[in-house]
Amino acid sequence: MEKIEIGEVFTISDENNEEHEVEVLANMTLEETEYVAVSFVEDLKEENDADIDVFFLKVDEDSTFSAIDSDEEFDKVSVAFEQFMDEEEDESESN
Repeated sequence: MEKIEIGEVFTISDENNEEHEVEVLANMTLEETEYVAVSFVEDLKEENDADIDVFFLKVDEDSTFSAIDSDEEFDKVSVAFEQFMDEEEDESESN
């Protein structure tokens, strides 16, 4: 399986089979499962200070994305990404 890189852009389909481009903002492995935090490319291109929507996807063994199945799994991934991003921010501030 190829490693998903930050900054990569992918097209995903929603529940209505509409395609959307998303950009990978962060990735991490949690309990032997890879997850990515992504946002819509269109939202990232807008130059305003509004909060962007970030969501998490599970990366399957064949490098395809799938939705997170349960609230419990989502909460676990959300907390782990938040901690990861806080650590990254602290690291960049100290440099």
